[in-house]
Amino acid sequence: MSKETMKLVANNKKAYHDYFIDEKYEAGLVLHGTEVKSLRMGKCSVKESFIRIENGEVYVYGMHISPYEKGNIFNKDPLRVKKLLLHKQEINKLTGKVAEKGCTLVPLQVYFKDGKAKIEIGLARGKKLYDKRQDIAKKDERRANEREFKISNL
Repeated sequence: MSKETMKLVANNKKAYHDYFIDEKYEAGLVLHGTEVKSLRMGKCSVKESFIRIENGEVYVYGMHISPYEKGNIFNKDPLRVKKLLLHKQEINKLTGKVAEKGCTLVPLQVYFKDGKAKIEIGLARGKKLYDKRQDIAKKDERRANEREFKISNL
């Protein structure tokens, strides 16, 4: 009956703009001491990062965790390749899906769940330019509707 606590560290809005997200998975992050402290302070970016499966193991590339100020010699490289923890059957399923044409893995958000660093990854298909334009048009229309509603309720 433990209540799950979740503290969001980093969000990847760009992934939702550039991709259709088909499935989401939660994976653990393998980190070193000062990286965890830096994450707790919210110093993380997943905008330009991507995920690869190599030899049955999942890695995230380009995820930037800023060095911890008080970490001196114990700090690791901020762009170090980090291993993700997933179950074997999940990795096998993802390997099959990524082998399909047009599917890729992208990090969606980094957060702490019950004191453990987690990353949400999405199985994604790339959007074409016209899909992005449709999304932008929908967003503009929604904003205009909200503005009209706000004005009419004054």
